[in-house]
Amino acid sequence: MDLQREFFACLALKHTPGLGAKVWRELFAVYPSAYEAVRDAASWYDRELSSRAQARACAREVWREKAEAEFKEARRLDMDVVTWFDPRFPASLKEIPDPPALLYVRGDTTLLGNPGVAVVGARECTRLGLETAGRISAQLSEIGITVISGLALGIDRQAHLGGLKGLGSSIAVLGCGLNVDYPQGNSDVRRELYGKGLVVSEFAPGMEPRGRHFPVRNRLISGLSLGVLVAEAAHNSGSLITARLAGEQGKDVFALPGPLGQPTFTGCHKLIKQGAALVESASDIVEILRFDFARELAEVPDPDPDGGDAGVDVARAVVKKKKAPAMADCGGGRKPRKRPPLVEREAMVLSADEKRIMDILDSVDKMHIDSLGRELGWDSATVSRVLLMLEMRGAVSQLPGMWYLAREE
Repeated sequence: MDLQREFFACLALKHTPGLGAKVWRELFAVYPSAYEAVRDAASWYDRELSSRAQARACAREVWREKAEAEFKEARRLDMDVVTWFDPRFPASLKEIPDPPALLYVRGDTTLLGNPGVAVVGARECTRLGLETAGRISAQLSEIGITVISGLALGIDRQAHLGGLKGLGSSIAVLGCGLNVDYPQGNSDVRRELYGKGLVVSEFAPGMEPRGRHFPVRNRLISGLSLGVLVAEAAHNSGSLITARLAGEQGKDVFALPGPLGQPTFTGCHKLIKQGAALVESASDIVEILRFDFARELAEVPDPDPDGGDAGVDVARAVVKKKKAPAMADCGGGRKPRKRPPLVEREAMVLSADEKRIMDILDSVDKMHIDSLGRELGWDSATVSRVLLMLEMRGAVSQLPGMWYLAREE
């Protein structure tokens, strides 16, 4: 596939007046590439893929001036672009109702395939919120879960810094162009993300941040994540939009409790009342995710809490009461989710790496993680990352001592 041609075709769709994400998602389900979809624009209406006006606008190339301008600027800046049919494009974003056709990226794009948890919250926040967000983010990253946030000041910044400390690293999703230095107070974090993490934007190069961009950005933060943790938020915080979108996308929503009467935690308390899980550590989050996405796993490999789990037993008691019917809808109409049965696990579409592990585990009773690494010729970080994803999906089970098997217990 010609990646530059595919990039230009995605820009053509993006700049066709009246054509939105829901239409190009339908197009991508029918055509083998964005280029083929654009070439056949005159047939869209007859094939019931778009309105007559949308098909006519694309066929007449009314998009050309804007598409060419964005294409040339991205090429001038030597930007890396991940389009819908690129193998690097995250499968999780293809499942949301309004996915992007392309992403501008800088950093480690393999993180797009990692299990991720979003950690979001207020810009104006307390020391308690900052310390807890950083601690939980570091704990998640230590066991290979990628921390996703919006590169804002406050909680987002602390989430990225925590994520960058571990194996899972961190992804920042911007509400502006990839080359726009915003917010300026986070330039140091951005540089570190370029080297060890990933920065992502769907906005054109040079696009300045605007208020309407951030709710759009937030759907990608939740879309890339298995669940969303709101670490500190007032009743009108934009982080609540991310939580609502997560609920609508069928994702888990978590919230940190704060002192009663503290205005910056009123949004968190509201979410908890609506059914979000009250959590105080990464182990709380992982426990719920594994229940919802797979079988309940033994020996959760939580990182060292560094003495920060005081009072966690109370939080876990609350979580365990809530988790049997899964998290409530948080305004998104979510239905309770069950662990996938064996038939569903056998029907899973596996990546090449996941299939290699499953082929080995299917041929033995059980295998130690170190033996798997030697058999595959992989480093321990890669083996851990792929096994974690398979655990989340319920395809494998971890036994005490870091042994794994692919059979029902």
